[in-house]
Amino acid sequence: MSSTDAPYDVVVEHDVPMETRDGTVLRADVYRPDAEGTFPVLVVRTAYDKSVRFTPEGKPAVHVSETHFFPQHGYVVVAQDTRGRYASDGEFTPFFDEALDGYDTVEWAARLPWSDGRVVTCGQSYQAITQYLTAPLQPPSLRAMSVVSAPVSFFENCVYRNGVFELGWMLPYFLGLSYDTLERKGLDLRPALEAYLEDPSVRFSPLKREHYEHLPISDWGERLAPGAPYFADLLAHSVDGPFWDRTDVLSRAAEIDTPTLHVGSWYDSFQPDGQRMFRAMRDGAPSAAARRGQKLIMGPWGHIPYSHPTTQGAGEAEFGPEALIDLHAIQLRYFDHLLKGVDTGLLDEPPVRIFVMGENVWRDEQEWPLARTRYTPLYLHSGGAANSVRGDGTLSFDAPAGDEPADGFTYDPHDPVPTRGGTTLMALGMAGGVFDQREIEEREDVLVYTSDALEADLEVTGPVTMTLFAASTAPDTDFTAKLVDVRPDGYAANVVDGVVRARFRDSLRAPTPIEPGAVVEYAIDLWATSHLFRAGHRLRLEVSSSNFPRYDRNANTGAPFGTDTELRTAEQTIHHDAARPSAVVLPVIPR
Repeated sequence: MSSTDAPYDVVVEHDVPMETRDGTVLRADVYRPDAEGTFPVLVVRTAYDKSVRFTPEGKPAVHVSETHFFPQHGYVVVAQDTRGRYASDGEFTPFFDEALDGYDTVEWAARLPWSDGRVVTCGQSYQAITQYLTAPLQPPSLRAMSVVSAPVSFFENCVYRNGVFELGWMLPYFLGLSYDTLERKGLDLRPALEAYLEDPSVRFSPLKREHYEHLPISDWGERLAPGAPYFADLLAHSVDGPFWDRTDVLSRAAEIDTPTLHVGSWYDSFQPDGQRMFRAMRDGAPSAAARRGQKLIMGPWGHIPYSHPTTQGAGEAEFGPEALIDLHAIQLRYFDHLLKGVDTGLLDEPPVRIFVMGENVWRDEQEWPLARTRYTPLYLHSGGAANSVRGDGTLSFDAPAGDEPADGFTYDPHDPVPTRGGTTLMALGMAGGVFDQREIEEREDVLVYTSDALEADLEVTGPVTMTLFAASTAPDTDFTAKLVDVRPDGYAANVVDGVVRARFRDSLRAPTPIEPGAVVEYAIDLWATSHLFRAGHRLRLEVSSSNFPRYDRNANTGAPFGTDTELRTAEQTIHHDAARPSAVVLPVIPR
């Protein structure tokens, strides 16, 4: 059955109540086929208002929301407001209540009059988070999931990235979430909060520059307390530990016995998580059926949307009509195969489907990362003056043979390197995706290393990492790395990037200061990609110490996170000699 076939009309019942195990009433809109009999149930749990998020808004049938598409094709859809949100009772604390509430919802949905007792879950972003958090509890009625863009480690890849606070989107995100809570409390504080925003008409708008620069960051816990009382806790727990363990799904992946379609994208802020969950569940799920039912799709988009008619890329990049997918049709094929016995052949196909950017084609694979990968170091070189694109920094597959002068720059957090695209959820002028990096590369506090023009195509598919030998005059600081594709016309397209906070260089749970002046070996995770660097293009690596306002500025003081009221400069030194060969390691795929 194609995605445009719609044999059933749809009827809906609004605000159907469900009582959780602690007595809290959650409410859902139930969409079902207008027909006799029972059907599988698809559960979507959202923190963003079920009555708005799931309105078709007059889009063509192929793009209608889950609530109309799936009932038209023989599923009951339960769209539920999560605890403390909109029509549901209780107090909202993001992430932490979703596991038990999700379990109770799945089992309640299985008992609905229109249900055949089999439940699947579906959704993107927060609606995906709720699925991953519920799954380790193994609700008996849960038969499959479709998880799109969800974090599985909130300290490592959501609120913080390797210990670096995601300032740029965390502040507007929790500010935006606070509106419903304020309204429920009868507090008229929305105008005061909107004054912080660049454009209040834009959902989760970035803040005005002066508010991103406000110190100390811990003040935001008090500023948002009326509508987001939990935010101060997220700021206070700036080191990984038991507080975050309650939301760490990856460590419990082997407890999930559910076939899952994991969907992600190369420029998504949660990009690694679906890949990591796919691999962990494919290797460790309790049953063979669950292991065989794991599927991974990685496309060339940002965080949202996936099946919108105009989604052919991210940022300034357009990857052509091949980048478009009909996600609902894929999900329907997946669920029909597992629940309705429809032989769609889906599970006989390779489990991994990736979009190779640059070549702009989809390709099927048998595993992730790819077994044929050749991890290849690309080494930094210079004569000691790699500052800016005008400097003498180069990249080569040849390791340094002897001494090379180090490169240095001043990191001044009063004037940080601005965010320019990448895997961020920020909006407006600081949106994520691909953008020309040449303006960034004009800065003296950005070291730029560029290869010769490629003589042949070079495919880089898989996780990209960097080994950086660096010293700082500060007891704590940050280092950033960005891999760039330089086109023949000079356009410098960001591909992947990463950051490391010095205090977390060895452990996210036991931060330690660095000795000023000592050379330290840092491992920087730039996440993954699938990108074809074309012949005639050049590879470029940028090294600096900030990416603001995506990440909070390291004040270089060594003080606990969020407490700094002053900023200090730091002198940074990057080594790339035979004894300390700084290099980015590329996952090269033979062609």
